[in-house]
Amino acid sequence: MFKSALIISLFLVAVVRSADESQAEITKYRSEVKPDGSYSWEYGTSNGIDAQESGVGSAYAAGSVQYTAPDGTPIQLEYTADENGYQPRGAHLPTPPPIPDYILKALAYIEAHPFTRIQLK
Repeated sequence: MFKSALIISLFLVAVVRSADESQAEITKYRSEVKPDGSYSWEYGTSNGIDAQESGVGSAYAAGSVQYTAPDGTPIQLEYTADENGYQPRGAHLPTPPPIPDYILKALAYIEAHPFTRIQLK
């Protein structure tokens, strides 16, 4: 739930920082909490921000957010949060550089020549 609030806060900060978007209005809003602990929410604004999330208590959440960055780039972020942590996905997120060939060769060598364990007495 905290992660959801953080994501929403970040997008609201982005809205506030843009002067021409200061008059944005909520165009859709839906929130549902069920007795079993599951929930879902969704909202949209007049400046093109759309967000939705569903989950079960503090155990699992999945959602997405779409908006246009100040430079005009469309941003689409999808995420899940569960026992494996927060896992965002989006074309705008940085990716790690490729693993150098010499590292791949070293890993292949290590895999092909496993270390023999020595039993100490």
